[in-house]
Amino acid sequence: MAKSLSHKQAAQKIQKLIQEIEYHEKKYYVDNNPQISDYEFDILVKELERIESQFPELITPESPTQRVGEQPLEGFVSIEHRTPMLSLDNCYSEEELREFEERIKKIIPAKKIEYVSELKMDGLGISIMYRNGKYSQAVTRGDGFRGDDVTPNVKTIRSLPLVIDNPHEIEVRGEIYLPFKSFKKINQEREKTGEPVFANPRNAASGSLRLLDPKAVASRQLDVVLYSIFIEGEERPSQWENLKTLKKLGFKINTNSLSCANLDEAISFYKEWYERRETLDYDVDGVVIKVNSTEQQKLLGSTAKFPRWSISYKFPARQATTKIKDIIIQVGRTGALTPVAVLEPVSLSGITISSSTLHNQDEIKRKDIRVNDTVLIERSGDVIPKVVSVMKDRRTGIEVKFSFPSECPICHSQAFRPEGEAIYRCTNPSCPAQLKGSLLHFASRRAMNIEGLGWSLVDQLLEKNLVEKIPDLYSLKYEDLVELERMGPKSSENLLDEIEKTKKRDVTRLIYAIGIRYVGERTAQALAIHFENLDALANASVEELTQIEDIGPKVAESVVFFFKQPENKELVSRLKDAGLNFVLKAVEREGEKPLDGQNLVLTGALSSLSREEAKEMIEEMGGKVTSSVSRSTNYVVVGESPGSKLEKAQKLGIPTLNEKEFLKLVKKD
Repeated sequence: MAKSLSHKQAAQKIQKLIQEIEYHEKKYYVDNNPQISDYEFDILVKELERIESQFPELITPESPTQRVGEQPLEGFVSIEHRTPMLSLDNCYSEEELREFEERIKKIIPAKKIEYVSELKMDGLGISIMYRNGKYSQAVTRGDGFRGDDVTPNVKTIRSLPLVIDNPHEIEVRGEIYLPFKSFKKINQEREKTGEPVFANPRNAASGSLRLLDPKAVASRQLDVVLYSIFIEGEERPSQWENLKTLKKLGFKINTNSLSCANLDEAISFYKEWYERRETLDYDVDGVVIKVNSTEQQKLLGSTAKFPRWSISYKFPARQATTKIKDIIIQVGRTGALTPVAVLEPVSLSGITISSSTLHNQDEIKRKDIRVNDTVLIERSGDVIPKVVSVMKDRRTGIEVKFSFPSECPICHSQAFRPEGEAIYRCTNPSCPAQLKGSLLHFASRRAMNIEGLGWSLVDQLLEKNLVEKIPDLYSLKYEDLVELERMGPKSSENLLDEIEKTKKRDVTRLIYAIGIRYVGERTAQALAIHFENLDALANASVEELTQIEDIGPKVAESVVFFFKQPENKELVSRLKDAGLNFVLKAVEREGEKPLDGQNLVLTGALSSLSREEAKEMIEEMGGKVTSSVSRSTNYVVVGESPGSKLEKAQKLGIPTLNEKEFLKLVKKD
């Protein structure tokens, strides 16, 4: 404890803590690469505060305890806040929270204390000014006294009103944050372009607000909630009234807030949201508990760092440190090879975590993740935790670099990484790890259309080892099926009939069904028309493939690679032996389709067929279905209750077809 330290020992301890805190502050706030959890960081700060309280003569202006918040961002104009944006004191237990109330009662004894409980958004503090009822300026919290002018960037947040019904000068304060949906989308896009992914939504929001181009900020889909308001010449009696006023003026507030008659109700609110926080689409790390009365807030006042009338009751950490025992490769149902860290079990958010995805080879290299490394892991809206960073300072020399395998660990087929992508894939659609997905795709309505072959039945076929590869479907027997759950005599006969029907399907469907990477329905149709049979396609070169319209190098390389693999050669051979159609029928051939090269738009409901069936008919006749009407549209097919597409077609003079006319056009009537 600090009391037992000598003056010299205290000075040494303080210096060591300052250096450690400054290191982690830089890693978190500047590098966006935290090395310890928020809880571990707060413990370091609290330890420094305890020692400094015992030896106040050792406190210097440079101490982290004297800093209210993070430094202003570079690249923006610095603006001074009218009143400081103080940070909040933290507590981690009910005992500490009751101590907070005891401190309040010492200043305002014998009075009833009511509270407002609000979820603590894990975002970025912002101050926003309105003048003459119009959005005027936005300034980040910065160091609490000065922040950065980010007015154009905050203006892009669509939930923020640009005009309000109040002519006075108004300042509102709140948190800018990134919903999980937007966070995942940003990271997916960064992975595709080879950029480092953000560690958590807060870092992503911070990085987004730093962008100098407001258009780029707008694409990040930031959001904001407001929690305080200052209106020139007015004052509301309570924090709860502040929230009501914000809502009345059109500002977004966190509706998951509660007016509490006493501290027990505030604690109940905390417990409820500790259990429910995973249901939210944004990150929260605790509950902010505020004295409700404005008069009582004034009496309590503030210290140099914190308001005395408010505290953050933090949730247990969703970050933890552990060791990587091994790195293994998992094969997904689409053939994606994903590296997974096997962890020393660690408790996180009440769950024992023993594994974490490492995403791909580039991510491992970027973070320099090795077996035996000590790492920081985090759960932030995702069930599967992620490795945030490696604690390289804790390396001992026994760490081992990971080498990504060149083949699938399940079936030992060659692993293929398309140019420009981050993920390796197994190229064998009959690989046990992806067989279920391959079977369902093969049987899907847009592929071979095997009615009745769904998830439940596929699971049974695999469990009973009745199907080990796609062509095994054509070896199924009545006696195999009739014994399966929910598969009586009639169902078994129907399924065998459906499988038999696939032998007469167009080769276009077969090309799509076998699961060549990047080959969708339209591409399959283009390939079938050009080559006229599957054998010719299987022997095509990259050069020949790229001569086809809309077939680029990436698709061409994927097709050639697919047919070179021994497993896929066997697949094609067995499907041919089973009697499937490998030749393009005359009606499919280029020049013989009534809608060849034409664009059609569907609007309204058709009585005799579904939207998907109509789309399929159009594509079989060589046409293309587009989602919007333009001058390049040839026909608009109009069903019951058409939408605005009909009006646009009429304005542009685009021919329209009713259902009967459409069926006649595709020769189905």
